Amino acid sequence: MIEIDGSQLTISNVIAVSRSGEMVRLSDAARQRMAQSNQWVEDIIAAQRPVYGINTGFGIFADRRISPQDTARLNRNLIISHSVATGPALATEIVRAAILIRANTLASGYSGVRPLLVDTLLAMLSKKVTPLVPSQGSLGSSGDLAPLSHLALVFTTDENDYDVESGLAELAGNVLSGKLAMQQAGIPRIVLGPKEGLALTNGATFSAAIAALAVADAMHLLSVAEITLAMSLEALQGVSAAFDPRLHSARRHPGQLLVADRVCNLIEGSTLTNPPGKVQDAYSLRCAPQVQGAARDAAVHTREVISREINAATDNPLLFDQDVTISGGNFHGEPVGIVMDYLSIAMAEVGAISERRIFRLTDARLNSGLPPMLVNQITDAGLNSGMMMPQYTAASLVLENQTLSNPDSVHSLPTSAEQEDHNANSMTAARNTRQVLENTAHILAIEAYCAARALDLRLREFPDARLGKGVRAAFQRIRDQVPYQAGDSLWGPEIEQVHKLILDPNFII
Repeated sequence: MIEIDGSQLTISNVIAVSRSGEMVRLSDAARQRMAQSNQWVEDIIAAQRPVYGINTGFGIFADRRISPQDTARLNRNLIISHSVATGPALATEIVRAAILIRANTLASGYSGVRPLLVDTLLAMLSKKVTPLVPSQGSLGSSGDLAPLSHLALVFTTDENDYDVESGLAELAGNVLSGKLAMQQAGIPRIVLGPKEGLALTNGATFSAAIAALAVADAMHLLSVAEITLAMSLEALQGVSAAFDPRLHSARRHPGQLLVADRVCNLIEGSTLTNPPGKVQDAYSLRCAPQVQGAARDAAVHTREVISREINAATDNPLLFDQDVTISGGNFHGEPVGIVMDYLSIAMAEVGAISERRIFRLTDARLNSGLPPMLVNQITDAGLNSGMMMPQYTAASLVLENQTLSNPDSVHSLPTSAEQEDHNANSMTAARNTRQVLENTAHILAIEAYCAARALDLRLREFPDARLGKGVRAAFQRIRDQVPYQAGDSLWGPEIEQVHKLILDPNFII
């Protein structure tokens, strides 16, 4: 059971809840803070003191006073009018991550909402009610307004309680109206009070949700990339001196040191590396610690930023005591957008250098005597294409990544009659990062597949050779799933098997 209090949520917690269904509860201390903060809102209403978002309109309409009797209608109108996102529905794991992160944001006690809102969000996680949230239409400022409104449609209501205004949700594999899904799950829908509509929709929560999942996936893929690098290094009879810790200590970058150390451990005991007369390798092998290490450093920085973001109070205004309500811009998604761009660039480079190793494995002029395109034997060349087309696929994905990793956070258009005149574009950045990661995972699967085949051919050339201890373990796991095929075959399904294998946490050595 994970307990949330607004400040202790981890990316590992997000993964456990979004992907593994871990249960969540609100801490007692957070519940008390929320109740106190909500009382401050009630006091503001009673005193008729104008405060943005509590008894005024929103955005450009901030100067319009709203009467207490219209509060519920104001908040429901906000949800209905802002539910205008478009595009394919976001993955279930993203929506679940967003629900958890929004609940944690509210649990910090700065938003002035009732604990009932968090209880309802956590009940939706527990009962697996997943709103269908379109993936496009957010600028990341004032947060992910449209996606969060689609989420809120499902569990909020008003005196009309129209089924058509309850959005859509998935429950037990069926897509239902939000109203029906909540009824079947036994979770009452909420009539919103003062400030609650704004508190639910104000913040870059979906951007942060995608980012949290992306960071976890990136860290895993970086470990996979070190394994595929080591496999290719042995298959190409590379020079291990480029991974000497003394070399990397001289440059001081922690990611570079880590990658070099990991590769040294993976190739330990190999007799294929360091052939007589070979002094150094091409950059895709020799400079891999520098490239993949820089990506590791980028991922670590991104993890730090997103770890802060998932524990941030991000709506507006925030309440600090009965008399202090501060309006600002914590909803702005710039911190998320910038690090998502950074992570996209880093992981696109991991995919790019992996593809260069695939190319070297398949080119008979560059692969240290292996057959062209890794066909079974030289006489098969022409009749068989070998690994020609997997390298094409990898190259195509690298080119796509190069487009996707162009920064999104530098692009902005003004909205809301110039009141919101600089926007973060953070959700587009996060969505593109997710696609870069998916592409990079497939590139690494192709490298693993080609490197395993090259090792088969190399071991046939040198029957007494020994693989490094880590490389041997990875090679054996691949061969346990996908036996060697001598002639041309339907490579695609086999590569997909390797793709699934490398995504398993147990693949990491």
